[in-house]
Amino acid sequence: MSLSMTGYGQSSLQFGGYKISVEVKSVNHRYCEVVLRMPRDWTGYEDMLRRKVQQHIKRGRVDVIINRELDEETAAGPVLNRSAVKSYLEAAELLRLEFGLTGELSLQEILALPGIMDNLESLSAPAAAGEASDYSEVLAAGLEESLQSLLLMRNREGRYLASDLEGRLNHLEELHAAMAELAPHVVTEYRDKLRQRLRELNDGTFPFDEHKFGMEIAIFADRCNIDEELTRLDSHFEQCRTLLKGNEPIGRKLDFLIQEMNRETNTIGSKCNHLTLVGYVLEMKAELEKIREQAANLE
Repeated sequence: MSLSMTGYGQSSLQFGGYKISVEVKSVNHRYCEVVLRMPRDWTGYEDMLRRKVQQHIKRGRVDVIINRELDEETAAGPVLNRSAVKSYLEAAELLRLEFGLTGELSLQEILALPGIMDNLESLSAPAAAGEASDYSEVLAAGLEESLQSLLLMRNREGRYLASDLEGRLNHLEELHAAMAELAPHVVTEYRDKLRQRLRELNDGTFPFDEHKFGMEIAIFADRCNIDEELTRLDSHFEQCRTLLKGNEPIGRKLDFLIQEMNRETNTIGSKCNHLTLVGYVLEMKAELEKIREQAANLE
């Protein structure tokens, strides 16, 4: 089962008067990189959440975004900080007595001072160590739900990519079969064309040496032989199909096989001395590039 590295999942739940949302996004990456963004007082849960992500995802960059906000029933207006008001008034009285300053603080000026009005969320934020286990379970559950949604998307896209790759492998195998069928005729065509050219050039001033001619053909046949490359390509095709049907991450292995297939194709291109074979090589290289681009999205 092939998995794409691209996916998205989210979940939302309520706990302790909060609405907690967990959003998970994943994109292509060479390794497994997990980036977490959450309220500062929940940073103690990072290791636990990172391990949970790594249990499900082996490769890709995963962004986990956790937000919290008071639910509508709990949310309320600002709360007057009476101790802050008292401190400001005492400070004003001290300034008046010590420095002989005059004037009084108005109601509007007092309300505008920092810390006079506290947000209910800051007052009720979980800071006590006793609440850690409760939020740990809630966050783990929310992340698990989001990850399952993300994995479902990665699975769907992975199946699509695998189907596309299988179709392209079919095309490569068709090109491979055409090459294998044409390869034996390359030497024959070269021999006939060379014999014809020698006959046209022979004006009687030099003898035609059949032995040297045969040696030339043998050297050419050895130089343009592509049987080994075709055999290795056939093996690589089979390994690719096996990977696409497996249940393990295949991205890196598939990338290696594509490199090997490119290498064999380039060798065929350097050996072949036939216009049609060159056309097959160019078409195969173009198809391999498309496969490489698609395989880069697989875990």
